[in-house]
Amino acid sequence: MKLKALGMLAGAAAMSIASFAANAAELNVPSLVYRTGPYASGGIPLADGFADYFTMINERDGGIGGLKVKVEECETGYKTDRGVECYDRTKEGALVYGPYSTGIAYALIEKMTADKIPLLTMGYGRTTAADGTVFPYVFNFPSTYWNQATAIFNFMGGELGGMDQLKGKRVAYIYLDHPYGKEPIPTLDKLVEKYGFTYDKYPVAPASMTEQKSIWLQIRKTKPDYIVMWGWGAMRETAVKEATNIRYDMSKFIGNWWSAGEEVATPTGERAKGYRAATFNGVGMDYPLYDDMKKYVYDAGKASGDGSKAGTVLYNRAVVNAAYIHETIKLAQEMSGKADISGEDMQKAMEQLDLDAADVKAMGMTGLLPPVKVTCANHEGQNPAVLIQEWTGSEFKIVTDWIPADTAMTRPLIESDAAAYAKEQGITPRSCS
Repeated sequence: MKLKALGMLAGAAAMSIASFAANAAELNVPSLVYRTGPYASGGIPLADGFADYFTMINERDGGIGGLKVKVEECETGYKTDRGVECYDRTKEGALVYGPYSTGIAYALIEKMTADKIPLLTMGYGRTTAADGTVFPYVFNFPSTYWNQATAIFNFMGGELGGMDQLKGKRVAYIYLDHPYGKEPIPTLDKLVEKYGFTYDKYPVAPASMTEQKSIWLQIRKTKPDYIVMWGWGAMRETAVKEATNIRYDMSKFIGNWWSAGEEVATPTGERAKGYRAATFNGVGMDYPLYDDMKKYVYDAGKASGDGSKAGTVLYNRAVVNAAYIHETIKLAQEMSGKADISGEDMQKAMEQLDLDAADVKAMGMTGLLPPVKVTCANHEGQNPAVLIQEWTGSEFKIVTDWIPADTAMTRPLIESDAAAYAKEQGITPRSCS
């Protein structure tokens, strides 16, 4: 009788545990990654940083609101069709996506809006999605490509002694011949009208990113005053190497924030000294957050990948991305009064996200993550600005304060393009009043 009773109790306990496990909720935050292929040099630190941050949150805090965060990776190879397949495969219960690909982002905008799942393209994707009246489920804080471009030229103007000194200057624009590389061109055209410089376009085909000899022979001939690069994958390190080969002044070579990573300049090392690039996140590991990352992730043997990317430029950017999502989930739980939130709850919270300097300090991320304030109408945030970092020969160092963007020029462009998209798609913009 005792044995039978014990057996029944054990069976009941097993059934209870199984039932709990089957019904246990998780916060589903899929991660579309590209750890393989020609863009893996940038994709690996991004994937590692995102995964490691949420590992730390699960280990240190037991998740968010009592629920563990599930980070399911799906390999895209940076290919748009595979990115869409990954989305379709992982979207059940998903709270947010950030594919780190402008091509994939464009392909997902309409699908995710219909599915009511937010798309966070942090510093990439479709710039005009900053207009929340037309794109309610797409966010691109803390800045966009168009505002980044204006900030880069504001930096140039400051170096030259004033924006009027840009007149008559010649700029080479070398870019990946992909939606990503083409995204800032409308802004560059407007900047030309405003400041009177000229620029030459040098597209680099994705299928031949390391074949740039003819481009750099032309640049050596035209002798531009500045070079601006919108690069990704092997294109970036190839461009830096070729620039040193023609003895170009590296302090006049400025990459965008995806053209700034240790993997870009390390192969050329000391010869690349002076190369500069925009960024919106800090570099290195000298932030209180990393004490917890070390304790709960690295020392515990739970790091994603081999753990070697911690503190690098793109790893830190993914940590920033994850931290914004973390804070939004907390806000969504608070606003909805439930832990097991939905994509709709997440969207509402994203439009209320307001992290000031005190909040960032409490997160242990002062200097690593910029404060941000998002609104219904403005999904880019209220203070799009960039930092400039410089390659010392062995690492990147931040060398400027925050450089403001020309939002007075870009916001009307954003609203105009968003209105055209709305008309084309038959969308009635919502009111944010």
